[in-house]
Amino acid sequence: MSKPKPRGRDLGLPFQGQTGPHNAITDVAGVMVGFTTLTDPARDMRTGVTAIVPRQDVGAPSPVWAAQYALNGNGEMTGTHWINDAGYFVGPICITNTHGVGQVHHGATQWMIERYSGYFQAEHAWAMPVVAETYDGVLNDINALHVTADHAIAALDAAQGGPVAEGSTGGGNGMICYEFKGGTGTSSRLVELGGETYTIGALVQANHGIRPWLTVLGRPVGQAMMQDRMLEEETGSIIVILATDAPLSGLSLKQIAKRAALGIGKGGSPGGNNSGDIFLAFSVANGRVMPAKDATLIEKRELNIDVLDPLYLAAVQAVEEAVVNAIVAGEDVATVKPVGKTCRAIDTVALAGFF
Repeated sequence: MSKPKPRGRDLGLPFQGQTGPHNAITDVAGVMVGFTTLTDPARDMRTGVTAIVPRQDVGAPSPVWAAQYALNGNGEMTGTHWINDAGYFVGPICITNTHGVGQVHHGATQWMIERYSGYFQAEHAWAMPVVAETYDGVLNDINALHVTADHAIAALDAAQGGPVAEGSTGGGNGMICYEFKGGTGTSSRLVELGGETYTIGALVQANHGIRPWLTVLGRPVGQAMMQDRMLEEETGSIIVILATDAPLSGLSLKQIAKRAALGIGKGGSPGGNNSGDIFLAFSVANGRVMPAKDATLIEKRELNIDVLDPLYLAAVQAVEEAVVNAIVAGEDVATVKPVGKTCRAIDTVALAGFF
């Protein structure tokens, strides 16, 4: 296995805020990430599945409190109608390519049925996993439908805590960001509120932006790196998943999800019309049994919304850094459509030179 490339902070980029131990979404206790990465140049294959498992709830499912926000809609994230109605989801989150959503949903459903087998056997239970996508058809033959249900199951089974591999991993394998090789990126922040320390972590599948827009910590990096461009206009997307252990209401989680837009905006993107910029925020706090089995009157801890500005700032910072981490992990990749071009990795030495 090749040695991981330096991350943004390793290059000396002066990101603000205190990170968790891994500077990753997995710094939120219990959150695990897994990948299935599919690369075969002979088959024009460069794609995969990223899996996020929010809870250690084998056997009996526990709702994960959540909210969703879409900056614009040229994309997909399944299960969000229910999240917007009920304020929670059950099971995993998976991210893949645009044409892989159905297969990944099928695989994630099978995985849930097996993980919660007693629950599905005893109850009139239903599975509604969250599956999101971005388009990888420049670097991958997306119409070949390489991703299968088994690939989703493998990514979920591989989920673990600790450091998270970035760049061309899982669903990020075939993605392009600001016309550089993009993909998977992650970051985290620690926030003290009311004498307690909370963690918020971001994971992105970055496939958005055009080169002239790219801004890194206020520096117009893209305008100084205009060679080897790939696109004339914005045609990509970004999925952002924000996780926290802070006890938050549904309304507060909605506000956290919205802050992902500010995080990607700090990278220079205005959220192009043809982009699908879709965000989900969830909290692992207040673990409970399923509502149908819960008490009539339930009690949950909840942070006062009026003290959440530091958490909002942390979300913005984590998303901003996660996008940069996705870009600096990139490597040169040959294109599939059109044939004969190369999607370049960002010049990390030149990038570091801005600081």
